[in-house]
Amino acid sequence: MLPLLIGGLWAEGSEAQVATQPSSTLRVYIDCEVEGCDLDYFRTQIPIIDYMRQRQDASLHILITSEPTAGGGLAYTLAFIGLREHRGLVDTLKYIAPQSSTDDQKRKGLVTTIKLGLVRFLAKTSLADRVQISYGLAQATDTQAAQRKRDPWNLWVFRLSANGNFNGEKSQHSSFLRGSTSANRTSEEWKIRISVQGDYSENKFTFSDGSKFASYSHSYGATQLVVKSLAPHWSAGERGSISSSTFLNQKRFIHFGPAIEYDLFPYSESTRRLLTFQYSIALNHFLYEDTTIFDKLSETRVDQTMTASVGLKQPWGSVTTSLEAAAYVDDLSKRHAVLFNALNVRLFKGLSVNAFLSVSLLRDQLYLAKGELSDEDILVRRRQLASSYSYFAGVGLSYSFGSIFNNVVNPRFEGASGGVFFF
Repeated sequence: MLPLLIGGLWAEGSEAQVATQPSSTLRVYIDCEVEGCDLDYFRTQIPIIDYMRQRQDASLHILITSEPTAGGGLAYTLAFIGLREHRGLVDTLKYIAPQSSTDDQKRKGLVTTIKLGLVRFLAKTSLADRVQISYGLAQATDTQAAQRKRDPWNLWVFRLSANGNFNGEKSQHSSFLRGSTSANRTSEEWKIRISVQGDYSENKFTFSDGSKFASYSHSYGATQLVVKSLAPHWSAGERGSISSSTFLNQKRFIHFGPAIEYDLFPYSESTRRLLTFQYSIALNHFLYEDTTIFDKLSETRVDQTMTASVGLKQPWGSVTTSLEAAAYVDDLSKRHAVLFNALNVRLFKGLSVNAFLSVSLLRDQLYLAKGELSDEDILVRRRQLASSYSYFAGVGLSYSFGSIFNNVVNPRFEGASGGVFFF
């Protein structure tokens, strides 16, 4: 089958003529908070529609979500959801941006896909006879097709990264260095991930009496994950890691064990909805830097973990929730539970709420070093402190009102970053 390339979609006449007609018969709300979404660019490239600030005023809701591909790119899913006079008309299109894609290439690819999805909706409006579609035909030879299928890397993707930051003033100096490397291979049947990372930080202070204090910390580790696809709803795999951390009093920590996961929805729907249940059991070996509060310098234990995760991206908003519960098999009193929730919901026209919450109940801090920490160590968090819980939370509300149209692009006095600069 010959590929169809959408080369253009526009209204007859100049952009200036289109701009003088604010009452378009297709009102669109673009819901996009992922990489590559440039709404100003969308407005300039597709002026035939009216852009709405709120979903409630639109006759078409375009929901754009994304997930990473095996090669390090992004797979976009564009859901075209008809509202009002287009209620019941739904379509879904895909666009894949390779890892090498620039921001400009991503936004151009999204524009092309949006144009393609708009056609069936514009065809039901009074604008139908003013829409033009052009396409090009390309036919690949058998040799060209075979060359595209050949992959000298056999789906492996490698990454190297390094970064650091340094800051200081007369009475304090700090620095931080981090480096990492990874190798990933993902196919329909297998997922393999291997990574190695390390970091180092130091903080130096001079107090008012002239005394000095310095704090140093480091961590390094390697992790690996192997997953096998068993069925549309099932997968199995194993995880392994080795690490060291001064903060956690661990000279060496080794973790290895199998896991199995069930997704209530098919994995193919993961960009819009995900409900997974995962169980794992693992062997853990600890070698501590200092004697722990349980008088241990080393120990080996088996733990088990159950994790439930929910991820939804729907027209009304998005929600991400996970609940993890874990305990050591030989002593169930040594356990922890972690609840995480992120929520973004449009309550009604103009009003939306966003909130996040992470709560941990801790009963398994086996690694805590024996002895007292100095006040300076506590202030710079040189070591993990004993605690039965930890939390992190936030909530926000936003309300907007006024014009329902969102068509105009005016970048004056905003700079390249989109912010206003004052000198």
